[in-house]
Amino acid sequence: MGTFGRRLLLAVDAKGYGGVDVVTQREWQEAIRRLLEEAARVAGLDWEQWVTQVGGDSVFAVLPQGASEPALVDPFMRQLESDLRTFNRNRRDEAWLRLRAAVHFGTASPAANGFEGRAPVEIGRLLDSRVLKAALAAAPEAHLALAVSATVFNDVIGEAYTTIRPQEFREVRVAEKEYAGRAWIRVPGYDVESLDLGVAEPGAEGSSGGAETVAVRPRSAPTAAGDTVVHVINGTVHAPGAVFGISK
Repeated sequence: MGTFGRRLLLAVDAKGYGGVDVVTQREWQEAIRRLLEEAARVAGLDWEQWVTQVGGDSVFAVLPQGASEPALVDPFMRQLESDLRTFNRNRRDEAWLRLRAAVHFGTASPAANGFEGRAPVEIGRLLDSRVLKAALAAAPEAHLALAVSATVFNDVIGEAYTTIRPQEFREVRVAEKEYAGRAWIRVPGYDVESLDLGVAEPGAEGSSGGAETVAVRPRSAPTAAGDTVVHVINGTVHAPGAVFGISK
């Protein structure tokens, strides 16, 4: 029987890596590792304890047991975005290093060729999702687009463990290969709700309706049957005698 464990995961990937010259690719590769390491230092996350898998313009990292989720979502991402802006300053537009990033917390255990479990697969689907790619493409001056899983959003951002407000994220539904679920995306410097992500609602004209359909759920839309409803309340609630729960 394999070991069971839940770990904090990070994945990043550069936009347009295959379309730049070799010199730029080399610069990006060197910069990605340096910027991640610097952001980890600023956020108080011990980079030396991270287990990383590098693939040219991409990095998949499993953080050590007990690593702070709020630190990865908040100061780490703020520093990474700031350092990306500094790196891109005075560079020609086509040589800008622009990253997609995803954060997830879930089952991941050491295996013969990396890590096994649901979480490494799920974070890969979030990182490569069309909706996250569309978010970065729709924000031409952005240096970073972030997707977090429902677990991270509800437990960390929704519970106000970060200085980033839940309203800075946009809820989307992702269906990529065998993965289907909710995610929340943020593009620093942009109102993510106003971005045209170029995705169709299920059943809309021209939508394939297949497993690959990605839909953005407007905040005013009614909840569909089978959806999970999460109501985040910030602050103190005075409700003597009230019962909070689910009635069937």
